[in-house]
Amino acid sequence: MSAVVKYDEIEVGQEIPAVDYTVRRVDLVMYAGASGDFNQIHWNERFAKMVGLPDVIAHGMYTMAQAGRFVTDWAGDPGAVVDFGVRFSSMVVVPDDDRGATISVSGVVEEKLEDKRVVVGLTAKSGDTRVLSKARAVVQLA
Repeated sequence: MSAVVKYDEIEVGQEIPAVDYTVRRVDLVMYAGASGDFNQIHWNERFAKMVGLPDVIAHGMYTMAQAGRFVTDWAGDPGAVVDFGVRFSSMVVVPDDDRGATISVSGVVEEKLEDKRVVVGLTAKSGDTRVLSKARAVVQLA
């Protein structure tokens, strides 16, 4: 998904195939360092379970970032995303193993706007669970 998407080649209802993003505990530790969010629920299994979580969970903003990455990769230009928003609907549980968890992101073109912009609706799941809701991006196309 690296070619620049052209407005004239896009149709409303067009699906953007899913991409899977693996998240492991080490990714969460690196994200904590970059973001400054060192909440123990994102790296300490004992603490996460003590506060009632099933296991360590990914940062919500990390999950959102994977959806943003999906859109910018599709558009072929990170600067093309002019608006982006989500609601967090469920957790991404990250086990302490070699596989980690998978965030699967797909999209559909919901609307074509003026000035070569499109609205892309996004679906992000971990397993069968939707982890983001009302996920939308407005993308300026070539």
